[in-house]
Amino acid sequence: MSHKTDIEIARAANKKPIQEIGQKLGIPTEHLLPYGHDKAKVGQEFINELESRPDGKLILVTAINPTPAGEGKTTTTVGLGDGLNAIGKKAAIAIREASLGPNFGMKGGAAGGGYAQVVPMEDMNLHFTGDFHAITSAHNLLSAMIDNHIYWGNSLEIDERRITWRRVMDMNDRALRDMVVGLGGVSNGFARQTGFDITVASEVMAILCLAQDLDDLQQRLGDIIVAYTRERTPITCRQIGADGAMTVLLRDAMQPNLVQTLENNPAFVHGGPFANIAHGCNSLIATRTALKLADYVVTEAGFGADLGAEKFMNIKCRKGGIAPSVVVLVATVRAMKMNGGVAKEDLGTENVEAVRAGCANLGRHIENMKSFGVPVVVAINHFVTDTEAEVEAIKAYVAEHGSEAILARHWAEGSAGITELATRVAEIADKDSAHFAPLYADDMGLFAKIETIAKRIYRADEVLADKKIRDQLRAWEEAGFGHLPICMAKTQYSFSTDPSLRGAPTGHSVPVREVRLSAGAGFVVVICGEIMTMPGLPSKPAAMSIGLNAAGEVEGLF
Repeated sequence: MSHKTDIEIARAANKKPIQEIGQKLGIPTEHLLPYGHDKAKVGQEFINELESRPDGKLILVTAINPTPAGEGKTTTTVGLGDGLNAIGKKAAIAIREASLGPNFGMKGGAAGGGYAQVVPMEDMNLHFTGDFHAITSAHNLLSAMIDNHIYWGNSLEIDERRITWRRVMDMNDRALRDMVVGLGGVSNGFARQTGFDITVASEVMAILCLAQDLDDLQQRLGDIIVAYTRERTPITCRQIGADGAMTVLLRDAMQPNLVQTLENNPAFVHGGPFANIAHGCNSLIATRTALKLADYVVTEAGFGADLGAEKFMNIKCRKGGIAPSVVVLVATVRAMKMNGGVAKEDLGTENVEAVRAGCANLGRHIENMKSFGVPVVVAINHFVTDTEAEVEAIKAYVAEHGSEAILARHWAEGSAGITELATRVAEIADKDSAHFAPLYADDMGLFAKIETIAKRIYRADEVLADKKIRDQLRAWEEAGFGHLPICMAKTQYSFSTDPSLRGAPTGHSVPVREVRLSAGAGFVVVICGEIMTMPGLPSKPAAMSIGLNAAGEVEGLF
């Protein structure tokens, strides 16, 4: 058993030139735009030519509600992609890009772990191909043009108190959450209150991840509502005149990135909206490109299935005309114990009772995923401390819930440790037994959609929303936005809006604090409980231990 760190394993990888990885999928070299030797963008022209090809099978990897013990969703996604290739299938993976903020904070990177990783790990967790910088620039260009419009006479009659477009930065920086801009007198414009969000929370990020092509991208950017007049008339990005220039800044960022796993299998890494405040899935263009080029595509949705997977089904699949053939739900013995009431420091001790007690959370997610008409397999992501009795307890519980659980050792063994799961997932996908349907119809009212998610996914008794919020939803319906899906912003740690409520709570209420219209992305964001759109750094940020070693290599990323 190796005790190498993720970054040491990644550094020792035997990478192949990216052109060879492209060849595995039949991408001609001239349609790969290389960024160095080990990463490339897939050209838009080539993507356009794939339209008439049939789609491969889509496999969604999701998880129970995250615990501090960690579930390993990305690791399982990467491992399963490698596993499918190892059993002779033509498979690719499609995951999100990592945000710089969490990398230097406490969450770490987003490239998998152990022997199930995507490389180059350092690049992916740092600037990669510059997509997030492009999104940051496009977003802030619009911010600058709004204040500039007001400075030069405000012909659109924007009410400065009703500017909804904030600024963004790809860094955890709590000092920027709430601030005043425009101080310093006449030449600096008008003072007003605003703030920064993290780039992954930007509507531009969500738009990039849902747009079909550059024309669709520009259309959606133009539709962004940035402010209101005193009469409450919405002002859009198109009226400010920023949509064309923003599209130019995003032209290259729209093209999906191709990299490789440790076992030299193709990986599309593109886009990265947060899953507790945005829709938490990689880009539609990357997923659809992968589906045209591979027979099986393994993709993941952020956080627990109550957030990422629900949005994957109700937003991404609905908007993109795609549907999963099977859902893989990742769980760990450690997380079951934690849900069963065991403290983090005691997770290494065998406790079959606690495992059983904690399985309620898993059972709820299995039922929820099946309600979308898709078969579910549970992947038990193996940790060294797991005992046979604990693993068997999960398997037995899952069998009682009409599903099956398979132990996966990809973290320690790479594809060899996940062939059983890969074989079973491929069998189920090939059966075509999925009858996918979203949870609610487009024409259901906005508040009814919120209630449907709260009652059917979170198992809440009621949604608490005051008159102001209900009136706002009705006004949007009258303005022609009633058909939009809902994007719930809530804690990832619980089915409820209380992060400390573990397991499978019932009888709770979902308080709606605020609703925001993302007219460009094409959804209504519903903010429940306390949710941060700009994280802060912990007392000892990961950045303190990141640096270059004597050989000029990056150390300390995880």
